[in-house]
Amino acid sequence: MKKQLVKIAEEYSNLFGAPGYEDEVIKRIKEDIGFLDTERDSINNLYAGLASQDPSKPTIVLDCHTDEVGFMVENVNENGNLSFLPLGGWYVGNIPASSVVVKNTKGEKYIGTVNSKPPHFMTDEERKILPEMSELTIDLGTVSYDETVGIYGIEVGNPVVPDVKFIYDDKTGVMRGKAFDNRLGCVAVTTLLNEFKGKKEKCNLVGIYASQEEVGLRGAQVAANRVKPDFVIIFEGSPADDSFKDRESSHGALKKGVQLRAMDGAMISNPRILKYAKSIAEKKGIKYQVIARKAGSTNGAKYHTAQKGIPVLILGIPTRYAHTHYSYAAVEDLQSAIELAKEIIKELDFKKIKEF
Repeated sequence: MKKQLVKIAEEYSNLFGAPGYEDEVIKRIKEDIGFLDTERDSINNLYAGLASQDPSKPTIVLDCHTDEVGFMVENVNENGNLSFLPLGGWYVGNIPASSVVVKNTKGEKYIGTVNSKPPHFMTDEERKILPEMSELTIDLGTVSYDETVGIYGIEVGNPVVPDVKFIYDDKTGVMRGKAFDNRLGCVAVTTLLNEFKGKKEKCNLVGIYASQEEVGLRGAQVAANRVKPDFVIIFEGSPADDSFKDRESSHGALKKGVQLRAMDGAMISNPRILKYAKSIAEKKGIKYQVIARKAGSTNGAKYHTAQKGIPVLILGIPTRYAHTHYSYAAVEDLQSAIELAKEIIKELDFKKIKEF
């Protein structure tokens, strides 16, 4: 299983999927779940298995999001550089001197570099402060507006993502790449849909590959109203904290298991659901850790307040350096998330869900 997970993670991570421009990711996922009926809506959500539900069974949604943090071209400047706007939560200190991919309207991709003023030209005061986002531009190696537009066909509104290629170290079992938030969640949903292919469970299983999570959980809001599920399992590439905390105080550590989220900036998890998930994990010997955070959110924020209140469980795969170009994650944590979800799915029925 590990080898297959790494293979899918590599393929998904390397795809281009800025918010609103998740088409490459959707196309690839549809190939992996071709045995299911699929439907894409106008906001770019992909639904799998929605048309084949049995009304006598509860509908369990497996949710992830296909988009990644990126940028959008705001202007092509006179010198050929691109002014841009952030798509998602970026820290400006992580952006200068980075490599990015710009995709034009024809689907052609070009590599650029976010500008960084050489220290030779900086004043003493400039060396001490971060630049403003508005001061940064993307350099394509052109020298004029006419070259950027005429040669590369770049225009206002074109999407941009980090330029990163996935790598995996079999010695440590750790992956490095971009967009682990949330292509790892996409890997989990795809794997589970394939795992339950042809099996008769107590529930209807629907996969939702949501769009535009990084710019306000927009796809999930549409999906919650469209599907109206009875229970939702959210898979998320969740920020790890073990690179700046000791291992004991860290609750988002690589190789400590799937992360159960008790609280974040937009949701307090149902304690009965958390207790249930912990009991399943302990019974099956699945490693887990629990996190409580004051900021950040997931698609769960939209589902748990939709309709009459939908029961939600968030399963995180600890991801170092989320919302930067390069992230690290352990395959065994991804496996833990998938295994826990699998065991929960086997047990859920109307009676169990009503207990939450």
